[in-house]
Amino acid sequence: MQRMQRRLTGTLLASVLLFASPVFADDYRDARAELVAAYQQVDYPAMVAAAQKALVARPAYPGALFNLALAQTLNGDHAASLRTLENLLALGVDLGVADLEEFAAVRELGGWKDYESRIEVLYRPVGQAELAQSYPEANFIPEGIAIDGDGRILLGSIRTGKLVRLGEAPTVLSERASHWSVFGMRFHADGSLWFASAAVPQLDGVGNDAGQTGLFRIDVATGAITKAAVLPPHAAEQVLGDLVIADDNTIYTTDSLTGAIYRYYIDSNEFEVLVKRGALGSPQGLVLDASGDYLYVADYIGGLYRVSVQDGSRIKLETATGVTDYGIDGLYRYGDELIVIQNGVRPHRVAALRLSDNGLAITGSRILAANLEQFDEPTLGVVRGDDFYFVANSHWNRFDDENKLPDGLTGPIVLRVKLN
Repeated sequence: MQRMQRRLTGTLLASVLLFASPVFADDYRDARAELVAAYQQVDYPAMVAAAQKALVARPAYPGALFNLALAQTLNGDHAASLRTLENLLALGVDLGVADLEEFAAVRELGGWKDYESRIEVLYRPVGQAELAQSYPEANFIPEGIAIDGDGRILLGSIRTGKLVRLGEAPTVLSERASHWSVFGMRFHADGSLWFASAAVPQLDGVGNDAGQTGLFRIDVATGAITKAAVLPPHAAEQVLGDLVIADDNTIYTTDSLTGAIYRYYIDSNEFEVLVKRGALGSPQGLVLDASGDYLYVADYIGGLYRVSVQDGSRIKLETATGVTDYGIDGLYRYGDELIVIQNGVRPHRVAALRLSDNGLAITGSRILAANLEQFDEPTLGVVRGDDFYFVANSHWNRFDDENKLPDGLTGPIVLRVKLN
């Protein structure tokens, strides 16, 4: 879940900058360019038309709904703006319009109090999560998580590059030995641990390594890095953020900055492009389906896709009314459900999305956890039996423009929720 795309371009938060984030070449990009131009020219009717085109290109996209609501109220149609905001709320998403001056006239409408009361309900705590483990290091900034065969939790750090095994006596397995920030992690059938790593700006003392990324294998018994596969440079900024192990020799991994998906062969130590760079906006989590023939991939700004491992062809999943598949960071599978961590919409949540029989649609969803007091941008997780363990407080949102962190942060907290 490399969320570097968010770190470089902004989260899905309401702003008068019209969700200024680069997207891959598609009709949405073109419509959004028209919208921005209309906004700059104070041509609000044209802005409304462009916002509607953007929604056709990317249906139910929270950013597009927000932009339409903004265009409508700027154009003087405050009632239409409120209806659009209600459509956004039906997805369980709030983008902070209560605090924006541009929506002042909308807040004067008779229906605003009802809308406001439903926003209040949206932010009530949901789910029964138990504390599974914590770690005292405040500036750790956790991302990757894995659980070994003995049930011990391992965490990787963005800030320090450490990889630690938690417990009564936590053990540091790697002090950033020949790797960088630690992102997604998975255990191989042989007992070794593979993880994605990248030299990102948030890494303390990143130095001249900035922009490098790769896959690494560590012997958890000794802490030795036994394999290093550095991705050849294709762009100034590339980050392998998550991975899934398909078999003894094959790993799939996402690059959330270039939009590529790679297949990596362990024996030959080679990367092969499965989905070309630029085909997706910001791929994050990925998981294999039951057959192993397809990957489900979370595009942070494009929604969920099913990708063929044979040729990289992809199909956008359809979603039921009231379900949003945008802003997904962590992605996992539990039977016929996709377990997702959504930190690209507000409020942040852990949810289970039910797959259709043919695997090409999301037919419903249930919220497993949201608005819990330990939440401070949840990130990645791991399914173990009928339990889901996840990082509750990554603190990614606490970095300032100079990639500095404030004082007073809490150390990593891992929560557990029941899936059944």
